[in-house]
Order: sequence, then structure tokens, then C-alpha cells
Amino acid sequence: MKKTTSSFYLVCEEILPEAIKKTIRVKELLKRGDARTINEAVEKMDLSRSAYYKYKDYVFPFYEASKNKVITLTFLLDNEKGVLSNVLNTVSEHSGNILTINQGIPLQGVANTTMSIETDKLTVELESLLEKLRSLNGVRRLDILGQA
Repeated sequence: MKKTTSSFYLVCEEILPEAIKKTIRVKELLKRGDARTINEAVEKMDLSRSAYYKYKDYVFPFYEASKNKVITLTFLLDNEKGVLSNVLNTVSEHSGNILTINQGIPLQGVANTTMSIETDKLTVELESLLEKLRSLNGVRRLDILGQA
């Protein structure tokens, strides 16, 4: 039998079918301990067991897929004293290991910055770290460029 390789895509939750969204929520209920059994979790989410088993090994939250990985982020930062420092400190506070930083010359008051971070020792979920970074003063934009 010929072995096939899988491709992975980052997809916005809004376009996913309801069964896939519910499967992700069932997995979260089980992980958090809000449901003790698969039967209990699928019942809470009004999802059939067959749909859960069909998708469970193929869907997971982005932060789960990025554990023990390197993630590359791109920022648009205000050209003000301390903005980049606050970004670096926030990553450091949550035990992210910054591997590379590349910041362009500021144009029209903003600078493009690219940063690669090791995520294996993060003390918070990646999504939480990204939200904290987005909320920092001077961070105009933050996008995920890729992961390895």
C-alpha cells in the first residue's frame, strides 16, 4: 500500500462545518475535565459519537498544533520608545524563546518586525500569548507568518 503524506492548513473557524467545531469542543471538554467520558462530552455538545470519531484525530486548536514548534510572527509596530522592548518582555515573561528578530527601518511612523519564537516552554497557551501581544500599546498588527 502506498503511503500518502498529509497537508496541513490554517483555517478560520468561521468556515468549518458544525460537526468539526463540535468535535473540537468535545476534545476541550475532555481535556479540561468538564466531561468524564466521550459519551458525556458528545451528549453535552449534541454531537453523534460517529462524527466525533470521524474527526477527532484530524482537528485540533492552533495552539495545540504549535506546541514544541517554532512559530514566526510578523508585527506592525509604532516607532515609539519601548514598543519592541514590551513585545520582547511579554514573550520572555511567558517563557517563549526568541530565536530571531528582524526589524525594518520605520517608515511613516511604523516598523515591520518579524520574530521567530520557540513555543515548547510557554507557560500560557499560544493563543493567550498572541492576544497579550496584540493588546500591547504600539502593536498595530500581529499576524502568524508560519510555523515549523
